[in-house]
Amino acid sequence: MVYGVPLIVFMDDVLGNISKQSNKHHIIYMSNPNLPQEMVEKEFCVRFVTSLPHAAPMELMAAMKESISSEQGVDAWDCIANKEILLCPYALLLAGDNPMQAEECSHGGLRCNLFCRTCEVGGTKDEKELLEDFEALFKLRNATSKTGISDSGTKAILNTLAELGKSIHASFSRRSQINKAEIRKQLEDALEDLLRPGKSIKDYINPLLGMPNINIHLDTPTEVLHTFLLGIVKYYWSQTVMIIDKAKAMELFQMRLAALSTEGLNALAMNAEYICQHRGGLIGKHFKSLAQLMPFVVYDLVPSYLLQAWNTISKLVVLLWHSEIKNLEVYLV
Repeated sequence: MVYGVPLIVFMDDVLGNISKQSNKHHIIYMSNPNLPQEMVEKEFCVRFVTSLPHAAPMELMAAMKESISSEQGVDAWDCIANKEILLCPYALLLAGDNPMQAEECSHGGLRCNLFCRTCEVGGTKDEKELLEDFEALFKLRNATSKTGISDSGTKAILNTLAELGKSIHASFSRRSQINKAEIRKQLEDALEDLLRPGKSIKDYINPLLGMPNINIHLDTPTEVLHTFLLGIVKYYWSQTVMIIDKAKAMELFQMRLAALSTEGLNALAMNAEYICQHRGGLIGKHFKSLAQLMPFVVYDLVPSYLLQAWNTISKLVVLLWHSEIKNLEVYLV
């Protein structure tokens, strides 16, 4: 019997260390999404793969790809069927925060003209400053010839060659005669010196771009914690708190928040006093609950445009978190 085993691959940069000294390194974990939700989130169901302080992220990913791309599979024993089986692992998706997922896609990130790693939405700085062009950014289109491609695996080599090319051009300029063939020959020789023995430039390109069974641009789901809770919700919370403080209505806000029932939130109990006292240092779990409660608390404390924004946010947060599917057949349809 042969079984396919999908894997969730997670990579991130961490600074954790036993001592307090900063020691930045990258780390890769894997988990099996076939497990029930209450199991896949447990620590013993998340497998540590590798971690190195000196290797680049794409070097770690190249090793990960090699380890799960074997055509031979993995021999195992099925204790229920009481027979030998073959497991064929494959990557289902790559999880991580936005900067790491952009690097996995060889994308330059949010500062690029084409700032989305999934589609081609974007535009030049001048285009995005015009209202009609800014509104058009939210439609799928090919806005500019600037690709936003940034491959971390080849960046060091390309930067070295670019600097070398500038120096060679400068030397030819002083001789007032440019020989393109000689310049190309010197750059090719320099490239050979930079590459490891037996390696070509293709071996340094992002290994995830050609990985079987996965589209790296579509299979890196958006990480909602930083994108939504610590992004949009946090910014609107800061604006709302500033308006409430100016109106000297924070005490009224706290009373209303404490009086609300949180029975249907599927979230931790809200401590209104803590929320208001530490309103500048809240974390994701606080914003997840506040996003659903704010319209019932600030309906007459903020301008109508801000209340409308909170109404939209409260509807969106419910769609982003499906913690329980009561009827799987209806959900899949």
